[in-house]
Amino acid sequence: MNATRRLRRWGAAGVGAAVLALSAAPVAAARASTAHPAPSPATTADAVKAYVYGYPLVLARATEQASTNVRKPDPATLRAPVNQFAKADRAPGPEFHTVVAPNVDTLYTSAWLDLKKGPVVLHVPATKGRYFMMPMLSAWTDVFASPGTRTTGSKAGDFAVTGPGWHGRLPAGVKQIKSPTRTAWILGRTQFNGPSDLPAVKDLVRHYTLTPLRDHGHHHTPRPGHVDPDAPATSPAARVAGMDAQTFFSQVASSMADNPPAKKDAPMVATLARLGIVPGRPFDINAKGPATAQALRQAVPAAQKKIKAALATSGNDVNGWRVSLNLGDYGTHYLLRATTAWQGLGANLPQDAVYPIVRTDSRGRPLTGAKRMSSTSPRGRPRR
Repeated sequence: MNATRRLRRWGAAGVGAAVLALSAAPVAAARASTAHPAPSPATTADAVKAYVYGYPLVLARATEQASTNVRKPDPATLRAPVNQFAKADRAPGPEFHTVVAPNVDTLYTSAWLDLKKGPVVLHVPATKGRYFMMPMLSAWTDVFASPGTRTTGSKAGDFAVTGPGWHGRLPAGVKQIKSPTRTAWILGRTQFNGPSDLPAVKDLVRHYTLTPLRDHGHHHTPRPGHVDPDAPATSPAARVAGMDAQTFFSQVASSMADNPPAKKDAPMVATLARLGIVPGRPFDINAKGPATAQALRQAVPAAQKKIKAALATSGNDVNGWRVSLNLGDYGTHYLLRATTAWQGLGANLPQDAVYPIVRTDSRGRPLTGAKRMSSTSPRGRPRR
């Protein structure tokens, strides 16, 4: 009897332990699944769109920081303090990497503008028919103005670049150019007809000036720039490519405060807000929950892959060359804008410049610097 009771007690305890073990398994599985929940396809897609949308803005910011981290203008690297021109004094050679695929028949003039404290006046001298252009790009890399021979003629002129929300009166003879963002980039070109023409072009470029509106008409001495010794040594593109999701989307949120999105971007701005990316607010990747955080982290490599894949299909095939006639003003074509920034930051409107690209020779083999390519073939056939 006692043995039977002991057996029954053991049996009851054994069954109870088995039930407890079985019931604990789904609880542990549930906890494991909630620790790292898979994001929904919609959230994943939105995160990729957010990266593609913000990429040009973040790249432009990194480029500005690298280009203005000097005490005085440097003609060799085209770097200069904020609101000052860097003026090239020679045609670019193979060692010149500041501009992607630079022209060899123009001298470059570059400046990053900070319009927070007020407008900046661009003065251009009379060029006497010599071709020049001063394209201005927003912080989102859209060209919003391009004063120069094509648009404003070759007479001397003064242009006040004003930031969003600026209201005021301009001096007589000064034309207003409204920048949609508080950061703007001028990447000018001036026609250059070979070595013998260099002195004349340098003398002309010397008269391009940038002056705060408050000092217009008066002597203005630019202040030395501030140098950050801890600035990253990597290129802006490499720096952005290496950012994790927290860093990248924090840059998007902070940059959007000074560089507001266009009205047509309202649907995308709403998408960013659902992901926790709000202009001017600190970004916390975990604010919207672990599923959204995971989607944002996965978006970095996925979006980069998407941008690079689009490089091969952007533009039209013209005799073996890829030619795009829709750059510079992207509207809501965010992937095209990101792709353009990825391979050639600072692209102009097609009325001013066209950028044919070829990556293979006439036999479909990748172009390489190890071989000389013939100029007689539109696709570049290697010389034996």
